[in-house]
Amino acid sequence: MTRLDSPRVVAYAGLAAFGLIAGLVVGRVELVALAAPFALAAVVGAALVRDPEISAAIALDRDRALEGEDVHVSVELSAPAGADRVEVFLPLPSELRVPEGNPRAVALSKSRTLDVAVQCERWGAFAIGPLLLRSRDRLGFHSWEAQIGAARPLRVYPSVETVRTMLAPLETQVFIGNQTSRAKSEGIEFADIRGWVPGDRVRSINWRATARRGELHVNQQHPERNTDVVLFLDTFTDVRTGGRGTLDMTVRAATSLAHRYLERKDRVGVVSFGGYLSWLLPASGTRQLYRIVDSLLQMDIVLSFARKGIDILPPRTLPPKALVLALTPLLDARSAGALLDLRARGFDLVVIEVSPVPFVRPGSDELAKLAYRLWRLSRESLRMRYEQAGVPVVEWVDGEPLNVVLEEVTAFRRHARPARA
Repeated sequence: MTRLDSPRVVAYAGLAAFGLIAGLVVGRVELVALAAPFALAAVVGAALVRDPEISAAIALDRDRALEGEDVHVSVELSAPAGADRVEVFLPLPSELRVPEGNPRAVALSKSRTLDVAVQCERWGAFAIGPLLLRSRDRLGFHSWEAQIGAARPLRVYPSVETVRTMLAPLETQVFIGNQTSRAKSEGIEFADIRGWVPGDRVRSINWRATARRGELHVNQQHPERNTDVVLFLDTFTDVRTGGRGTLDMTVRAATSLAHRYLERKDRVGVVSFGGYLSWLLPASGTRQLYRIVDSLLQMDIVLSFARKGIDILPPRTLPPKALVLALTPLLDARSAGALLDLRARGFDLVVIEVSPVPFVRPGSDELAKLAYRLWRLSRESLRMRYEQAGVPVVEWVDGEPLNVVLEEVTAFRRHARPARA
């Protein structure tokens, strides 16, 4: 621990020396008697000083939590000779908060355990610790400060929104799953009736149609297949106000969609397309969900002016017949060009526009208002480009449920005429 001397020690020693010297020079005992208490205090303070040798350890009751939950941090303090007053401060990021006192002062007799309840207000990957300690002696002449305790990682996952509407892909994969395929083969969902051909199973014969038409007819079903879903996240820019912004909405939506699709036994992958490029290959299972959420917690906006396209991604990140769900604020031309390139290559693309409009306030003068209107018009023009390419584009405003956006995409797919890539 680092020892710090109080200014009073220097002041007391200076007053004592001045009084003694003045008494000797002037020959007055009163000046010596007046300086004696200051000299005694300085000598006693120096004699009683000792390093408290405080050690500390930090432990969390869990290293993963959800937004709004409390994580209990156990702080174990120990000092062989004890300490009269120890101030304990736990540094925390702005997303975490201690409702009770932080810092707090305690008396330490050899060992003591403090329980600190930390409230998780926002998602993210954090490190709790090390502690900042300050101890003082009884007279307050000396203090010791130290940074003690190894940091403990804490991951706070975003709350998952209940998603009831799932977007069906135009084409499914060849593996068995819970998604009804449009193809006709063996399955559970009824598709059509056709004439019997050699090789058909007896159990597939439709006896009513056979009796009515006088020749054998069999049932056809839609097979159950799985889907490859790629969450394409635009991380070039972030528009925010306070604790909310387009990146925050993107992470929450991606977590909800990944959770829902993986529950349905589909394969889900993630592409973070921005200043810092990252990806996760499509996979299924609970382990994939944790991998996706952990990667989302590390996501951040990195300023970059480099030109980027789809070609820099490994081919396996975008499997054929994959459903690509793009979450983008439509603010960077590079992401817009990459998405149009995906559509031109024949991918099943859906664009969810994470609207930055609620986080932008137009200026008060006429020039600022004109710039704001031109900006809104340019966004409308970009939406028209997507729609002309046959890509569903739906605006998602802060505070609106994600289910409403997915319903709009479903309605667009149902009524819009498919466009050729």
